[in-house]
Amino acid sequence: MSRLRRGALVLLVVGSGSLAWGLYLPAKAVAARALLDRAWDRTLETGEVQRPWAWAETWPVARLIAPSQEIDSVVLAGAEGASLAFAPGHVDGTAAPGRAGNTALAGHRDTTFAFLEKLKPGDELLLETPEGTTARYRMTDGFIVHEDRREILDPTPGDILTLITCYPFDAWRPGGSLRYVVRAERETER
Repeated sequence: MSRLRRGALVLLVVGSGSLAWGLYLPAKAVAARALLDRAWDRTLETGEVQRPWAWAETWPVARLIAPSQEIDSVVLAGAEGASLAFAPGHVDGTAAPGRAGNTALAGHRDTTFAFLEKLKPGDELLLETPEGTTARYRMTDGFIVHEDRREILDPTPGDILTLITCYPFDAWRPGGSLRYVVRAERETER
């Protein structure tokens, strides 16, 4: 086989592999979303923890809706890599979704929480609970903090929803030491 044919074969194999990988990730995301939605629906039906797939170390604990941004996302238990890879996560140690106090959720700035960049004070946020109730919140402000500023997770006297993601939104590298925080206050039932 000539060098030219070998080179063409190598390019064909590498190109095919790149195409397959490029198709795999979006397909995985679509499948995960379907499984998360199904697990959430089953949670609402049964009132019991429903894992989205057999080996999942997390489960749906809420559904976050941001109508102004057309966002509708299942929220998973825990804010670790295993859950954040698929959806926003509830930060352990903060109030359970829809309960009194400070409920904190974390998500990636370039996927599930990218919409925070466009959220404005006064925008509505809805948090559906496993009991089927919906807590309504209004964004009060957004601000930047250093990752060491853990007091944003402290209990609050009022019912607060705290959404946290990495900052800046257009950073080339993941992580970093800054966090963008959205605060929203729960609206009273009328």
